[in-house]
Amino acid sequence: MMLATTMYPSRPRMFSIGTLIIALLLGTALNLGIGGGAARADTTTTITNFDASGNQVTRYDVNDNAIDAHDGGISQFGDTYYLYGTSYDCGFVWQQSGAPFCGFKSYTSTDLVHWADQGFLFDASTPTWQARCGGSTIGCFRPHVLYNSALQKYILWMNDYSVGVGFRVFESAAPIGPFTEVAVPTLAFSGTAGAVNNGDENLFLDSTGTAYLTYTNWQQSGNIIIEQLNAQFESGTGNYASLGTSSTEAPAMFKRNGIYYVTYSDPNCGYCNSTGTSYKTASTPLGTWTAGTKFTANSCGGQPTHVATVATTSGTTYLYQSDLWNGSHNEALANYFWAPLSFNSNGSIQNLPCTASFSLTLTGGVAGSQNIPTNRDQWDGIAGYRTWCDIGGAIQRVQTFTAGQSGTLSSVSFTTFQEYAPNAGLTIDLVSVNGSGTPTGTLSSTTIPVSAIGWSARKVTVKPNISVTAGTHYGIVAHAALSSGCYGLAYNDGNVYAAGQELYSSNSGGSYTLESNRALKFETTIGGLGNLATSATPAASSAFSACCGWGLAHVNDGLTTSTGSSMGWSSANTLGSNHAEWVQLDLGTSHLVSQVNLYPREDAGNVGYGYPIDLTVQLSPNGVNWMTVATQTGNPSPTSGAVKTYIFTTRDARFIRVMGTNLSNANPNDPTYRMQLAEMEVTL
Repeated sequence: MMLATTMYPSRPRMFSIGTLIIALLLGTALNLGIGGGAARADTTTTITNFDASGNQVTRYDVNDNAIDAHDGGISQFGDTYYLYGTSYDCGFVWQQSGAPFCGFKSYTSTDLVHWADQGFLFDASTPTWQARCGGSTIGCFRPHVLYNSALQKYILWMNDYSVGVGFRVFESAAPIGPFTEVAVPTLAFSGTAGAVNNGDENLFLDSTGTAYLTYTNWQQSGNIIIEQLNAQFESGTGNYASLGTSSTEAPAMFKRNGIYYVTYSDPNCGYCNSTGTSYKTASTPLGTWTAGTKFTANSCGGQPTHVATVATTSGTTYLYQSDLWNGSHNEALANYFWAPLSFNSNGSIQNLPCTASFSLTLTGGVAGSQNIPTNRDQWDGIAGYRTWCDIGGAIQRVQTFTAGQSGTLSSVSFTTFQEYAPNAGLTIDLVSVNGSGTPTGTLSSTTIPVSAIGWSARKVTVKPNISVTAGTHYGIVAHAALSSGCYGLAYNDGNVYAAGQELYSSNSGGSYTLESNRALKFETTIGGLGNLATSATPAASSAFSACCGWGLAHVNDGLTTSTGSSMGWSSANTLGSNHAEWVQLDLGTSHLVSQVNLYPREDAGNVGYGYPIDLTVQLSPNGVNWMTVATQTGNPSPTSGAVKTYIFTTRDARFIRVMGTNLSNANPNDPTYRMQLAEMEVTL
């Protein structure tokens, strides 16, 4: 098989903004699957854990990037499922000094298969969170969320060893955040900050409306505790039950037919790929619990994390979930095992089969789909892919494809990741090939730096902008001049792409070997979509429209110069003090974007005024959780209306925002702090 071991900015900063945009969340409720709407029909869905040979397969989101949310679990709010978990894509390495903490992510789905990345639950990039949770610490894990109907807020708990009680609590008006930290909780058991006191936790909401926290008490050698929470779900009450376990962790609690269950990892073992799962039962949460019973010896190749209750046409399904850890201290490549639990007539859990795939008919579900670029030409799907890392040094990988139409090859996306600290960038060449698929000439070449490539399997996109001819074969060559580390690939050996081939070189391209039936995950587009902004819906922190051609609609009307009838957009806040303003565009659906063009005003006597001194360009999947992809500081006032261009690593985004964080009041005709633009453009 030959699977032997062997100008972009840095990865962007992630953050969530405050409550000022909660109203925007309501406007995008259908995109997120939150809130009301028409009744939904039943939907049959099939979930796949392993391929036909029993190999783990990677789950991809609707934008073709691997799902990166681990050691959390699935919650259902309304007709939408939310997957919460710890992210590893930024390069978090457990107990490696200096490794960054990535934060916690959420994904949404209406069918448990097609998951949309909703970004980070809060901004974990700050010095505070890096000090609490970075690789120099014990780390932060296990995000879980409940909805408190009395407060009408979502409550998030997470495990953080930097505080003596071992946990921190947050609340939000929406299940995807942004979450804001509240007071540190108190529990029946606590200890010294920075010590291993309380570990893995989970949340359970009883049908009575009472909430409980299940957690591992390491002061009692890994005993599981169940503690009743207060009415706000934000702290303990001191009322608890002890399960009397030892060397256990990762508890999950649920209720079925009046019986309470707690499942847990037995024994505990961080990042191990074959720990058992046991369970106990009780008639009341704080009552006497039975002896433990193991129902799987290896958790189907992982460690248990959660049991979700899922409404189906045959009744409630109790969906068991385990993390298929790979033993690395960075688990960005870890996969997932999900399967329904089965019960005997007396309520005992049957032994867990390691099901390759299964189907459920969801009550009120909606079949999802992948986001498809309107100009996509070639694509080899998302199903059945596995990961491997060997690109670098003498090893090169080639994926050939056949152009489906003639035109300009506007983008090529290749699924990859970094591992073991590569010391040079990844080069993606577009090449001509002969009849056997061997490269014969380079048509374009782009090197992507290490800092722009994540640790999970994600698309990296280059823009060849070369002419291609329908029916002609071309090749994508991935190679890197490495002396350490490697770049990965996602591959499928099921002959899923008949219009191309995969080839392997172990001598720096001196010769190539065909690997039959194999495809590397990729996508191409032909033809550009032009300026995506012209059909977008604008919004802003404020907008002046009383006269003179100013108005929010003019920020993307296609007119790049200021005129009497279309000056552009101006903030409305006539403040005498410096402050922040923003303008954003909703593209309506997710698009690949890599460039924002801003045009200053250029009307006579006012050229360049209102252009921010400091600004950031931000992307979002939902208008709630934002990622900064470009920053400019100390910008002098423009002396003309010439375009200001901001180029960043290609990303999928629906919302694009420009935030002015430092404004100017230099205009003698209007000596207040405003932000003003004649036009805003967005392109791939």
